[in-house]
Amino acid sequence: MFGGRGNPATAPSQEKADNVLPLQQERPQQPPAEQQAVQPAAPAQQSDAAPPAAPTQPAGAAPPAAPTKPAAPSVEPSMDDLIEQCCDLVRPTLGDHIKPSEATSKNRVALAGTIEKLATEAAQKHSIPIDGLNIRNVVTVLLNEVLTSVKKTGKIGGLGDAPPAEKSGGAARDSLQGAQQKIQPILLERIDTAAATKMPREQLFREVEEIVGEILTEEKLRLNGAEQRTLVEALVDDMLGLGPLEPLIADETITDIMVNGPYQVYVEQGGKLRLTDVKFRDNQHVLNICTRIVTKVGRRVDESTPICDARLLDGSRVNIIIPPLAIDGAAISIRKFAKQKITFDQMVGSSMSEDMATVLRIASRVRLNIVISGGTGSGKTTLLNALSSMIGDDERVITIEDAAELQLQQPHVVRLETRPANLEGKGEINQQELVKNCLRMRPERIILGEIRGGEAVDMLQAMNTGHDGSMGTLHANSPREALSRLENMCAMSGTKLPAESVRKQMAAAVQMIVQISRMRDGGRRLQKITEITGMEGEVITLQDLFSYEFVGEDENGKLIGEFVKHGIRPAFTPRAQYYGLDKKLLEAAL
Repeated sequence: MFGGRGNPATAPSQEKADNVLPLQQERPQQPPAEQQAVQPAAPAQQSDAAPPAAPTQPAGAAPPAAPTKPAAPSVEPSMDDLIEQCCDLVRPTLGDHIKPSEATSKNRVALAGTIEKLATEAAQKHSIPIDGLNIRNVVTVLLNEVLTSVKKTGKIGGLGDAPPAEKSGGAARDSLQGAQQKIQPILLERIDTAAATKMPREQLFREVEEIVGEILTEEKLRLNGAEQRTLVEALVDDMLGLGPLEPLIADETITDIMVNGPYQVYVEQGGKLRLTDVKFRDNQHVLNICTRIVTKVGRRVDESTPICDARLLDGSRVNIIIPPLAIDGAAISIRKFAKQKITFDQMVGSSMSEDMATVLRIASRVRLNIVISGGTGSGKTTLLNALSSMIGDDERVITIEDAAELQLQQPHVVRLETRPANLEGKGEINQQELVKNCLRMRPERIILGEIRGGEAVDMLQAMNTGHDGSMGTLHANSPREALSRLENMCAMSGTKLPAESVRKQMAAAVQMIVQISRMRDGGRRLQKITEITGMEGEVITLQDLFSYEFVGEDENGKLIGEFVKHGIRPAFTPRAQYYGLDKKLLEAAL
């Protein structure tokens, strides 16, 4: 590949009751190693008693920076410093053991063996605490220097004269960015980019690492092993992934990534927003990443269609808006989802009480129609995924979303996704059309990722015509407000129905509203579990089964509160009795 030139609630039937699974047989989930998605793990403590362990370095490390000054007696040298020290000791002796003719006639393995022997002897003689793996880093550095020196000057000499790279803080990052801008055009001239994009990442990494080592030596750019590996990862990310966003995508403690133009990237970590040091090269770099994201899901973003909803391959939701609508450069918002699915067991304690979890499990098992209400980033989709874990394997489930992000574990799931209009403004398929179509697909449950428009009427009709156990989410600040929003969205369908008729349909279709909120300490908590009990006149009547009451705040800024049960007999107790779960329901609710 390389070496060439390339460019760039109707009553349930008795038959179903006979097939009810026991309540405790929740959908099997892979247990996470730690409950990171609920509360971020505390950083590991480092001991001062022992010296730091040697970090693993890649075999293809390039020349280290200039020799370091002797460290203070109380400061332990880093592994990069030790590699530098070993290189400085071996360099002057290379000419005595390797002749220029041998450098061109011997193969790389033989030369590497000679250099490895010299490096090992030097490390032992001077008591340098460096392991065999990092001796290989020394070998790679010196081997590249020898080959380049012989090729350019015909002799082994003049090595190690390049100016040292900065190694601290922002200066090191600027140095790496400068090196990347200088190396990337040269790298693209030496590889076939079309073939590179089809290679496995590991293979491409090895190939690029070798070429970058040669370019660094030719251009007299001095980077240590860790910096060279970081540079190669950045170059490969630009070829195959999302460029500078890849480390943020890989960090499981980050839940949201917000790009505000090329030079400002925020993340949400532990429920709090913080500014990162991640930067793009320029506006065009951000636009290239935007295009790469949307083309993978068959969508497009340009000046004619400057707004786009998409998703990453792992299901993370993405919204992109570009100039001229985004004045300061393209804006990317990524909502990540944990690789380990969050279950009720993980939520208990931090987001809800054990009794609340039991009531929600039973509500899902006995096929109540449930609406989850909350604000942006409050955890509605996560809770919806947890509720769906109680759906049986013998049920046909159809999900409808703008951008597919639900992660159901059942075997019989049909996932539908909306489609935007094409360049001519035709071909758009919205959620309302998908809801109408899915009614012809024999669904047992319909799950709507987010109710936001005229599809509300069709969803209510489906809930009222045998598709009990359906669920959906919407944006609202309280259960009463959720009903008001649902009524308004029914009006958006264009169907002229009297307000009283819409409310009656809502009261008959929806049995439970779960309110969830993201609080100021970053925690997500269930605020209320509310039942719809019917109507009094023109007003839909509600009763709260559980609520969260704020008590105070601890010294770390974490909110203190308690989940309170109201001691009210749930209105769906007769339905739970039909499924044999009434005793457990009453124990949890009363």
